[in-house]
Amino acid sequence: MVTVVSHPLVQHKLSIMRDERTGVKEFRELAGELSLLLAYEAMRDLETEPLRLRTPIQEGDFPVLSGRKLALVAILRAGLIMAESMVTLVPAAKVGHIGLYRDPQTLQPVAYYNKLPSDIAERRVFLTDPMLATGGSASVAIQSLKDAGATSIKLMSILAAPEGIAVIERDHPDVNIVVAAVDEQLNAHGYIVPGLGDAGDRIYGTK
Repeated sequence: MVTVVSHPLVQHKLSIMRDERTGVKEFRELAGELSLLLAYEAMRDLETEPLRLRTPIQEGDFPVLSGRKLALVAILRAGLIMAESMVTLVPAAKVGHIGLYRDPQTLQPVAYYNKLPSDIAERRVFLTDPMLATGGSASVAIQSLKDAGATSIKLMSILAAPEGIAVIERDHPDVNIVVAAVDEQLNAHGYIVPGLGDAGDRIYGTK
């Protein structure tokens, strides 16, 4: 299932990120802010349980998070800004990293790093990658999580292409996807159109 977060604040921030005139500092800040807004939606179904406590006025039962613990896993490098922003919402979450890059010739993902929490199987996992383009890297990362024992995985991206969504739905139909927008298509170089360029380069100021 794909959830597109169409909230006006999300769309406003995304539009500024798309603008080629937006500089590194502002782009990075917007990516972090947008990640928080996406996380709000992605974590909507977290379980709660009542906790007995006393306010300055009286005692009562109030909801707190319960159920499975959380893990934020970033696909390096661009997914790191999303996970780092989201951890401010859920500071008790553990953070993992999966290093992948896309071969510019074959457009296939190449793995170079994998460091996950040892108890990943016991956690609800939120996998972050700003651009779901071909879907190859995300699919490999999801398989790595499953191989490590993860059974509850959500993929969070800022932008997605229909081609990338189709790959995840084919390879991992049990994984829900949360995005700010689904764009038109991929171009011949595997970039999302109209997109926002290379998210990693724009976040970190590299070319």
